[in-house]
Amino acid sequence: MKKAELSYLVEDRARIAVRVTPKASRNEVMLREGQIRIQTTTAPENGKANKAVLKLLADALGIAKSRLELIQGATSKDKVFQING
Repeated sequence: MKKAELSYLVEDRARIAVRVTPKASRNEVMLREGQIRIQTTTAPENGKANKAVLKLLADALGIAKSRLELIQGATSKDKVFQING
């Protein structure tokens, strides 16, 4: 997915649900059947995969990482992020 391709979703306090696949063969953000799916090569240990997903999602949305907050699913494949500011 191109940088800022999901920018139409950016709205203050908007919540974005994603499905994550850690330890994938490549880093990728895709939109399938209306759901955002993120694949990351990072292993899910000590929050490393969450940080990688945060960066990939921020790039796809075209916003700074600091504007995203993980509000649900820190240890789950299904996560919810909130856009702040």
